[in-house]
Amino acid sequence: MSVMKLLSKLARMWLTRTTKPFTFHNDYDEHLRFLECSNLGLYVHIPFCKKICNFCPYCKTAYQEDLANAYLDALLQEIELVGERELGQTGEKKQVTSLYFGGGTPALMAERLGEIIAALQKYFVITEGIGVELHPDNVTKETLTILKAAGVTKISIGVQSFQEKYQSILGRKPVEIEKMSAVLREVPFETVSMDFIFALPEQTFEDLKADIDLAFQNGANHIAIYPFIDFTFTKSAVPVMPNRQKRKLLDKITKYCLEQGYIRSSIWTFSSESHVGYSSMTRDNFLGFGCSATSLLKDQFKINTFSVQEYIKRVEAQKLPTSLTIRFTKWQRMIYYLFWTAYSTKVEEEDFEKFFGVPLKKAYGFELFVARMCGFVKKEGGKYEMTLRGAFYYHYFENYYTLAYIDKMWGIMRKEAFPERIVL
Repeated sequence: MSVMKLLSKLARMWLTRTTKPFTFHNDYDEHLRFLECSNLGLYVHIPFCKKICNFCPYCKTAYQEDLANAYLDALLQEIELVGERELGQTGEKKQVTSLYFGGGTPALMAERLGEIIAALQKYFVITEGIGVELHPDNVTKETLTILKAAGVTKISIGVQSFQEKYQSILGRKPVEIEKMSAVLREVPFETVSMDFIFALPEQTFEDLKADIDLAFQNGANHIAIYPFIDFTFTKSAVPVMPNRQKRKLLDKITKYCLEQGYIRSSIWTFSSESHVGYSSMTRDNFLGFGCSATSLLKDQFKINTFSVQEYIKRVEAQKLPTSLTIRFTKWQRMIYYLFWTAYSTKVEEEDFEKFFGVPLKKAYGFELFVARMCGFVKKEGGKYEMTLRGAFYYHYFENYYTLAYIDKMWGIMRKEAFPERIVL
């Protein structure tokens, strides 16, 4: 066992106050008890892409019109199953924060996303907007007009890099920046986010700075700079950047964005205006619809099958397409809450106590004291906020967690539609 793996295992046992690993089973509830959940978000997964990028780890498949339409029909049925079972008898709607469409390339199905939104609005009241991910090729007047008419208020464009040397490495074609910028001016949205990858081979601060400047100059009011992660099941041949170089790059680009007056809304997202945001991750609870979509509730986490065909079959049989479920202990749920809340770079004592009924200091006072002594966090009033040092080590741990846990789970689920169990 490697030193990092041993330390991670010991940290997990300490923080969850148990020697038991995270164990996912194939049993699941036909009812998803989300009515008691506050700060609930919605996520919908559309797995289809025109071209499969080797570096992308997400659940995706090549676009075929007949299969895509059959999938969206099943998606409508899943929404009805979940909504009717929990809300059908009450005649009421559940208030939720937001709705995000991810993929894949959801904008390929732009003409049918309105149906999905309408189906969800039958059961939910969305208070903070609707977001959709797009490939740069989707940024056309026709597509954006359709999305806006359907009620979409936020878009996220997966640019990855404006520079040809990195587009070539990632197997992407050049982005027509001026054309994209003109369309974004013609069809405006509340949030226009652009995604970039950092820690690519020999990538420099100047490379990333150029991408960020181009984004904000050409229609973006929000950017996300995600680290490149080398998943074992992808076919990417892109080499991994050493950690020391990665930390230097992350620190420099963070300082640059702050110096420009951009607002840091998470570990690697920045916006030009305080009211602008785009994140499908930082929610206390969320419901996921579609293959590979996850749902996080008060005491459980469940994930749908990765198989498009099996997803359709399961839903057509009037059953939820759940593949695996973990039923959290209270300590497991606490650490899961803190891990993903910390993605926003801050944790509020009041929010933690409201969610768990336990003061944060009582649960993790010692650990937070150590984090402050190590210079990872600082405390202001009832809020713990990450320092630059803390943000890097969060990124480092998140990267390791992704490879040690998510990589293993997704690798298995890509091969088995309904595995019996997975131990992490």
